[in-house]
Amino acid sequence: MMVTEEFAWDAFVRRDRRYDGQFIGAVKTTGIYCKPSCAARHPLRENVEFFKTAAEARSAGYRACMRCKPDEVGRDRAAVSAALKLIEAAEDSISLEELATSVDYAPHHFHRIFKRDTGVTPAVYARGVKAKRAAAALEREGSVTEAIYEAGYSGPSRFYANTKGHLGMTPSAWKNGGAGVRISWAIVDTDLGKMLLAATDKGICRLSFDEDASELVKRFPKAEIVAGGAKLEQLVKGAIAAIEHPAQMPDLPLDVAGTAFQQAIWSELRRIPAGETRTYAQLAAAVGKPKAVRAAGSANGANNVAVLIPCHRVIRTGGGLGGYAYGLEIKRKLLEKEAK
Repeated sequence: MMVTEEFAWDAFVRRDRRYDGQFIGAVKTTGIYCKPSCAARHPLRENVEFFKTAAEARSAGYRACMRCKPDEVGRDRAAVSAALKLIEAAEDSISLEELATSVDYAPHHFHRIFKRDTGVTPAVYARGVKAKRAAAALEREGSVTEAIYEAGYSGPSRFYANTKGHLGMTPSAWKNGGAGVRISWAIVDTDLGKMLLAATDKGICRLSFDEDASELVKRFPKAEIVAGGAKLEQLVKGAIAAIEHPAQMPDLPLDVAGTAFQQAIWSELRRIPAGETRTYAQLAAAVGKPKAVRAAGSANGANNVAVLIPCHRVIRTGGGLGGYAYGLEIKRKLLEKEAK
C-alpha cells in the first residue's frame, strides 16, 4: 500500500475524496468494501481492514458497497487519464462539454472527478499546459508574439488574460530575466538564521535562508532589484510571524510560477497542518498521481518560497527527513518548533 493503515483510517474517517482509488476499506461485520469518501456510517476501527485494490477486497470475500460504488473509481481514473492526454495534445482550447463527451461522462460529474484526481479543474490544467508551452517558447529565439502563437493562444490579448497571476511576470520578463520588473528585498535575522525575502508588486517571489541579493541577480539578471521599501516591511513581519507562530500562519500574497502539477503540489503543501508531516508518496497520492512520487519530490524542491509553502513538512516514507534546500538542521528546527 502507498499509505499506512493508520493514515488510511484517518482518511476514511474524514471521508477524504482525494484517496478514492488509492485504497479500499472493507467492513468485516457487513462484508462490504467502500471507497474512503463513502458517506455511510463509520464502523468501529477494529472491524475495518484495508486493501490496495477492490479486486483484493473481492478476493477476500467482500462485495462492493451499493452506496459509494467503489468499482467505478477505476473507470473515473481512466477517463481523467484520457482527458489529460487530450488536453496536452490539443492545439486549441477544448470546452468542458467536449472533454466530458469524449470520455462519456456528464460535464458536471466529470468536472468534479477531474478536480478530485488532479487537484485542479480542466480549465486550470489546460491553462497550465499552455503557460508551460509559452514559457518554453519564450526561452527560445524569436519574438514574444511568435512564442504566444506557438504556444497555442489565439492572440496576445488571450495570452495576457490567461497567464495573469500564473507566470507571475510579463512575457518579456519571463523571456528576459525579469526585464521590466521591480523586485524589493530584505535580509533579517530569525531563529533559523538570516532570512532573505524578496517580492514583486504582486507578492513574495522568494523566501530563503543563508542567501544574499546575489541570488536574486542570478535568477532575474535584468530586473530592477532594490533593497527595502514600506510594503516589504509588512511582508517581512508576516514571514517572521509564520516562522515563530506556524499554527497561525498569516495569509501573505505570493508571486510564484509553475506548471499545473507543481501548483497542485504547492497547494497540497499549504494544506498540511502545522505539526504534521506527509511523505512524498502521500503527497503524490493527494494530487491524484500516486505513481508520480519522484515528480512530487521535484515539485517540492522547485518551491521558491520556504515556510509559506511548507515543503519542509514532507519526509521520506521510512521517517527520514529527506532533503531540504537550506540544510537539514533548519528543516529539523522548523519541524520541532511546529511540533510544540
